[in-house]
Amino acid sequence: MSSIQWQFPRALEDEAIYILRETAAQFEKPAILFSGGKDSITLVRLAQKAFHPGKIPFPLLHVDTGHNFPETIQFRDWLVESLGLELIVRNVQDSINQGKVKEETGKYASRNALQTVTLLDAIEELKFDACIGGARRDEEKARAKERIFSVRDEFGQWNAKIQRPELFDHLNGKINIGENVRVFPISNWTELDVWNYIREEELAIPSIYFSHEREIIERDGMYWPYSEFLNTTEEEVPFRTKVRFRTVGDMTCTAAVLSEADKLEDIITEILAAKISERGARIDDKRSEAAMEKRKQAGYF
Repeated sequence: MSSIQWQFPRALEDEAIYILRETAAQFEKPAILFSGGKDSITLVRLAQKAFHPGKIPFPLLHVDTGHNFPETIQFRDWLVESLGLELIVRNVQDSINQGKVKEETGKYASRNALQTVTLLDAIEELKFDACIGGARRDEEKARAKERIFSVRDEFGQWNAKIQRPELFDHLNGKINIGENVRVFPISNWTELDVWNYIREEELAIPSIYFSHEREIIERDGMYWPYSEFLNTTEEEVPFRTKVRFRTVGDMTCTAAVLSEADKLEDIITEILAAKISERGARIDDKRSEAAMEKRKQAGYF
């Protein structure tokens, strides 16, 4: 194995810091979309570096489905407290209670798609004109279409026809009244880049990324974390085994992988040998061929 595979290309960090500084310069009220996952943790470190020795000038916005992994919520609260960050939480349950979205039913029910309404309401309520996210082009084909400054229309929706060219790293943050922008500083990173950055920066991450024993069920050839939120059949009997998660989302739509990797080096080795993509473990992306693109068009992250 070549040693270069284990190194993080620092030019990507420079690009991300430039994007974050441009965001601060061009927008009045940005926020970082924070899930507690590895990509948003990476964004926080990049923002620390971009504005050092000052504080991060953006609040963290977390849209909480109520079905998140407890380990992720615990980590979120620890990180916010340890770094002295501002955290804003908006809850999908409130959107359900207000009748704005309807709880899904059935075997594959999930609150993941319901986050869109809660997010758009939060953007309108808090007057955010830019939301910084950790999406990367290598994750999914719809995300590969995104610009670094991805314009959303007055309804919060993504429309490929209104996106601007970004030639020679020129970022155009000019928007019309009612529009807002999603900013993707690590769009050009890969999953391996993120893990190498976490390793080199010695970043803390939630424990579910490492191998641990957990109660799961097997469904559709995948390993689903067993919880009170998962609708199971009589045939789907939970059992305990060692797993970890490559991506963090709602507990009802994020599958685990069988793994013994309990160190960062072992995780990186696993990724190098993986035959499916990171989002191959996200069940919500498998609902249709264009599942992610349809959610983006409706205003998804």
